[in-house]
Amino acid sequence: MSAIVIGAGPAGLMAAEVMARQEMAVEIFDAMASPGRKFLLAGKGGLNLTHSEPLDRFTARYGAASAFMAPLLGRFGPEQLRAWAGELGVETFVGSSGRVFPAEMKAAPLLRAWMRRLRALGIVLHTRRRWLGWSADNRLRFMGPDGEEEVEAELCVLALGGASWPRLGSDGGWVPILAAKGVEIIPMKSANCGFDLDWSDAFAERFAGGRTGTVELSFDGQRRRGEITITATGIEGGAVYAMSAHLRDALAEAGQVEALLDLMPDWSPDRVAAALGRPRGSRSLSTFLKKALPLGPMALALLREILPAETLSHPSALAAAVKALPLRLKRPRPLDESISTAGGIALSELDGNLMLKALPGVFAAGEMLDWEAPTGGYLLTGCFSTGYEAGQGALRHCNSV
Repeated sequence: MSAIVIGAGPAGLMAAEVMARQEMAVEIFDAMASPGRKFLLAGKGGLNLTHSEPLDRFTARYGAASAFMAPLLGRFGPEQLRAWAGELGVETFVGSSGRVFPAEMKAAPLLRAWMRRLRALGIVLHTRRRWLGWSADNRLRFMGPDGEEEVEAELCVLALGGASWPRLGSDGGWVPILAAKGVEIIPMKSANCGFDLDWSDAFAERFAGGRTGTVELSFDGQRRRGEITITATGIEGGAVYAMSAHLRDALAEAGQVEALLDLMPDWSPDRVAAALGRPRGSRSLSTFLKKALPLGPMALALLREILPAETLSHPSALAAAVKALPLRLKRPRPLDESISTAGGIALSELDGNLMLKALPGVFAAGEMLDWEAPTGGYLLTGCFSTGYEAGQGALRHCNSV
């Protein structure tokens, strides 16, 4: 039996490995010049492979798709992923936040070791092949360096990614192909994205690219502590990404939402109020604030950017704003700027093997599927896990026919 995998990211490579280990002849086709392009980018600042928190909490990070992901993560989740990396000779460690990283922190050594293993299993990689769909006689069509090619496939695993980072191959070009075959596609949306606030030109010019230091962002009962990066148009960063799905959906419903930013999460409201309640004397507001509170230039500028003059001059109102600065979010950043994608193939379109019900013998994995998760190792683990399941599902399908 032979199989074609389309997409050489973590989901596709994992599906290929699973099938090849059972002596299936596997070929991988990818549109880019080399495999794992987005994976390598994700590891540029330190590859956050997975997370060490208990599996029930880990699974809950997948939100509406938690019930779908639970059995998959039970079979290939954080523990199995770390063991798999260890078999490749890549040791991992748990950081202070509970996140799991390779000892070398980088993605490239892991990918090189993985590709050596795949070659040893007999897997053939074809690069610069963009998938075009199926021919009239059900052969897979690709546009390659020398023109269009057609390939016979007994089984096919689709792992083409979502629609973020199109320059790295994830451009959602597969959507109309599958939709034309009757597969329900949930519209793509930005996930793990920044949001626009439309700063003044003066504020954006001075502070874009800077970080706030530790703050706490809250919205509708959710709270996330971490750093926020100021962009030319708004905010991004770990604390923002962790709440991005909730914020995005609220924006879609209301058109504008107000999140609150605690600029001094380690100080109580009473302590901030006491510090700002001291006599200001003849000092300017900037001088007074610098002496009263340990706030950096960016935090002080944020207060001036957002608050009206009367609030700045009123100690109790200013103290309240330091602990709950209103951020009026206007829109998520575009899909091609987001870290990942929400939407994709409706989960109801898949059977228990991750095979498309409308296309027998065609399986799907990774960000093509309608699930989302925050950064912190959950995205990558989800891709590995669905790739593993699609490979196992293809094997089970083979054994049943």
